[in-house]
Amino acid sequence: MYKSSSSRVVPIVLVLIVVAIAIAALVSVGRAIFGGNDNQSTEKVDLGVESLLNTSPDRSVRMTVRGPLVADEQFRSYQIAVDSSSRRMTTYSGYLDQTLENTQLGNNTKAYEQLAYALNRANLMKGEELEGEKNDTRGICATGKVYEFEVLQGNSVIKRLWTSTCKGSQGSLKASVKQIETLFTEQIPDSKKSISKINA
Repeated sequence: MYKSSSSRVVPIVLVLIVVAIAIAALVSVGRAIFGGNDNQSTEKVDLGVESLLNTSPDRSVRMTVRGPLVADEQFRSYQIAVDSSSRRMTTYSGYLDQTLENTQLGNNTKAYEQLAYALNRANLMKGEELEGEKNDTRGICATGKVYEFEVLQGNSVIKRLWTSTCKGSQGSLKASVKQIETLFTEQIPDSKKSISKINA
């Protein structure tokens, strides 16, 4: 009798062990399938932030501001680009970007690192790049300004986000454009004077 009860218990224990292993396997598979997308999204965000915070000599950030769409003779725009060795601001006239004024200054890695981290805290990477026509800024916000922000490696744009002063054209940037614009313009002494000349 004792032998027969223990022979019944052994198969039950084995069945319970198999069920426990099966449940653990299902949970692992579920995490791999459903948790995988979240990990990929996090990796994309981290890649953008990582690119911004990288202070290698080939990394840079750039802001381009375009004014209202008017006659070619009156159209104005400007660009500020910063990397670990230089800071540049150029103001342009017309749609063919005729240079009006060009300022070039030196820089250093520590200064660039501070700017990059400040831009990150100002959420420069917040926003998803748009695709196709939605990412085409031609003709956007004809009566206002368009702001484009780029993180680059060499001449290759790693991420580009944009916004405008027009309510109907919010663009892809999901951060305070004023805060980010100020961080860029403060890199160039007397940048406000140059901007006021082309806004006059």
